[in-house]
Amino acid sequence: MARFFTRLLIGSMLAGFATSASAQTPEAFYRGKTVTMYIGTGENAGVVGAYPHTIAQVIRKYIPGNPNVVVTNMPGAGGIKLANYIQSVAPQDGTHWAFITRGFVLAPLLKAPGAQFDPTKFNWIGSPSRSPSVGGVWTANTDVRTIGDAMRKEVVIGATAPSQDTAIFPNALNRPIGTKFKVITGYASVPAIDLALQKGELDGKVGFAYSLLTSGSNADWLPDGKFKILVQLGLEKAKGISPDVPLALDLAKTAEDRAVLEILCAPGAMGYPSFMGPGVPADRLWAVRKAYEDALKDPQFLELAARQQLEIDYVSPRELEKTVRTLYEAPPSAIERVMQMIPNG
Repeated sequence: MARFFTRLLIGSMLAGFATSASAQTPEAFYRGKTVTMYIGTGENAGVVGAYPHTIAQVIRKYIPGNPNVVVTNMPGAGGIKLANYIQSVAPQDGTHWAFITRGFVLAPLLKAPGAQFDPTKFNWIGSPSRSPSVGGVWTANTDVRTIGDAMRKEVVIGATAPSQDTAIFPNALNRPIGTKFKVITGYASVPAIDLALQKGELDGKVGFAYSLLTSGSNADWLPDGKFKILVQLGLEKAKGISPDVPLALDLAKTAEDRAVLEILCAPGAMGYPSFMGPGVPADRLWAVRKAYEDALKDPQFLELAARQQLEIDYVSPRELEKTVRTLYEAPPSAIERVMQMIPNG
C-alpha cells in the first residue's frame, strides 16, 4: 500500500511539472533564449538573405521576453536540407525559424531526391513581399530578346538545384511552350548565377524574383539594358513590368498545359516565405507571427529596407497556408505531367 501511494505521489508531481511547463507563457519561455533564423542558401544570398538579416535587427523587441536573435546559413539542395532539418531535427519549441526561396515548396510534390518534409505541416510565419518571378537574358551574351526567340534558339540557363525555381521553370517551359532552354545546375545561389552571367558563362536565368532586378547591385540591369525580361512567371501580370512581356500561362497551347503551369507559378504568390516546425506550441507561434508582422511596420526596419530597395508587401500565414494547400490538392494527372517535365536528378 505504501508503494502505491508513493507512486501516486510521484505521478502527481510529474503531472504538475508537465502542467507548469505547458502553462509557461511565451514571455517566460523566450526570456534569455536565442531565436535562430536559418537561411536555406549560401552566405551570398542576395535579397533572400537581406530580408531576414534586416528583420533580425528589429524583431527582438517585438517577441515577448526579448530573446537574442541570430542569423545563420544552412545551404543544401535548394533548401531541402534546411526544410528537412526544421521538420525532423530542430527542437519544436519556437527557437528555430527557416527562410527559404519559394521554389522549395514543390520539392516533395515532385518527389525531389532527399525531400523528407511536408510543407502542409509547417507553421508558416509570413513573407515580406510578393515579388513575382520572371525569366530573361544577359543581353551581351545572346541576341535573344523575346520568348519567341527562345523558342527558336538555344539559351543556356544557370540554376541552383533541380528542385529549385531556377531549374524547374526553364525545364518546364521547354515542353508546353516550346522554349529551348539548356539548364546548367549546381550554382550555389542566384547571386552566383548572376556572376556567371557577367563572366559570359551563361545566357540567362529563369525563375527568380523580379525584385532582384530592382534592388542592390543589380538595380542598373534593366535601366542600362544589361538584362532583358522575356517572360513573367506568375498567375497574373505584375506591376512595374512592361505589359509587352507575356505571362507563361498565356503561352500554353492547351488547357492541360495551362493547368501544369498554374502549379508551377502558384509558389510565386509566396514571395520570400518563412516558417517554423510543425510542433511549435500555438501560443509561441502566435507571438512570433505577431512580432513578425509588427516588425515589418517598424520605422527602423522600413528605413533599412528602403536603403536596400527591399519591397514590402506583407503576405500573411493564412495566405501561405492556402497556397501550399492548393498546390498539394492539385489533380494527380497535372502533378504527374509536371514530374515528367522536370529532371529529378
